[in-house]
This record gives sequence, C-alpha cells and structure tokens, in this order.
Amino acid sequence: MTNTSAEQQVLLPLTTPEEVDTFLAQYPQAAIFKAGTCHKTMQGFGVLETFLARYQLPVGFIRVVDWRPASNHVTELSGLTHHSPQFILFEHGQPSFEVNNWDITPDALLPVFEDKVPRRSSEATITGKGHVEPYKQLMQAYLQGQMPDWEFQERYVNMFRDDASLRSQQEFDMLSRLFGDPDAYHGGLHQLGAPQERGDLKSRVQELLTQLG
Repeated sequence: MTNTSAEQQVLLPLTTPEEVDTFLAQYPQAAIFKAGTCHKTMQGFGVLETFLARYQLPVGFIRVVDWRPASNHVTELSGLTHHSPQFILFEHGQPSFEVNNWDITPDALLPVFEDKVPRRSSEATITGKGHVEPYKQLMQAYLQGQMPDWEFQERYVNMFRDDASLRSQQEFDMLSRLFGDPDAYHGGLHQLGAPQERGDLKSRVQELLTQLG
C-alpha cells in the first residue's frame, strides 16, 4: 500500500475462481462484494464505501453477470446462498458475516466494523475501481470528429451503465452529467432522446473532459 496524503483502500476485481483464492489467501481479513446491475448494488456499495474510508479492510468485488464462475466459487467456499448485491466478511478464508440486498445499510455494517475491523489512522482514498480513462478516450475521439453525436451517446451510456454500479458517488455524479442516470434507460436507449436535448453536446463534453483532468 502506498502512503499519500490519505491511506489507499485495497479494492480489487475478482474475475476468476483462482483470483478469489489468491485474494483470500493474501489477506487474513477481507471482504467480497458481489455486484449486480441494479440500484440495490449502487446503494449497497455506497454504504460500504463510507466505511472503507474509515476502516482498514481489503475488498474484492465480483461483477456477477460478467464473472459468474468467480461468484459461484465464492458461494461454494462460503456455503452461503448467493445474492447480488452481497457483502461477505472473511477471516482466514472463512465467512464470519454476511448481509444482502437492501439490508446493506449503515445500521447493519456499523456493529461489525466496530467489533472486527481496525480503524484507519486517516481517511482512505478508494482506488482500484474502474478508472475514467476509457471515458476520456471516447470523449476525445468524439471531439475530434471520429463519430457522430448519436454513436457517441450510445457508446457512452452503454459504457457507463455497465460499470456505474461500482463507481464512487463523486465519479458517478460527474459522469452522469452528460446523459443522466444510466439505469433510467434499461427500457432502451431510444428513451434518451436526441443527443443535443440537454444543450450543446460538444461544449458539455469538453467541460467534463477538462474536469476529469
């Protein structure tokens, strides 16, 4: 772990059963978060994120739809019924606590973190989630005239919808400025309307690109 102005949080994708085993062997105390594709996951991860800023706990996350073998492996290892979202605390490779779906709340997590998880000496910077570079590259290509408005809108929203469930709230708020909450368009991207309906698209893309750095 690299010390900066704030401690960094270990947050790793677990895409295969082998990565699950390696992660649990590497950290005597760790948690696994299974992520679905709905608002329950966003809400649950947002709650967990507030605790990770204050407590020292490595977390491996599994996108259940994409990495199902890893998810199934966790179910077999833990003996717990699968849910998504699902938070499982492991100690020496054995599950010691589980909470699922809308029950992933501050009231549910606080006693467990206070009793079992060491506090940090400073606030943590959460790293290891999806970074913003793919968005920046897409926006740069659009601003350079490599695709029309409609294609950019569709590619951007699909990219955001696929990974928004594990974005920090700050990143989610920034990336949603162009086209809103991606979950709103599960019925079809035609619901978005014309790309320019929220104002001049190119100027808004340039503004967001500048903010992302």
